[in-house]
Amino acid sequence: MQIQEIMTRSVDLIDPDATICEAARKMRADNIGALPVGENDRLIGMVTDRDIAMGAVAEERTAGNTTVREVMSERVAYCYEDDDASHVAELMAKHQVRRLPVINRDKRLVGIVSLGDLARRDGHSAGFALEGVSEPSDEQRRM
Repeated sequence: MQIQEIMTRSVDLIDPDATICEAARKMRADNIGALPVGENDRLIGMVTDRDIAMGAVAEERTAGNTTVREVMSERVAYCYEDDDASHVAELMAKHQVRRLPVINRDKRLVGIVSLGDLARRDGHSAGFALEGVSEPSDEQRRM
């Protein structure tokens, strides 16, 4: 099954210069935990509710003055819309992420796929991804 069959198509980009307060409000309004970050028509990062909590709240930064760029993850794992669901599950497990932006072959954002999307359509792939996501990271193993 190709990922385009199960991904969420309605995805908004947030500007990296938006405040984390704006990002949090958008997440709350859309009932989501992550937003792709775009600049000049390109995907340049992802910001999650966890990024906001750990990168701003825990650091005692001001929500109205801290930009998405300051807390976002710049290294973005992604998949293509014609990738197979099992391959996407492998990517999620490898990169230990619960959501992946989906791009077309022209490198344009066309959707996002989450573990929940996989679970609803391909339980086996979702289980594989969840197992990898739940493994302690190399950094956690060193502690």
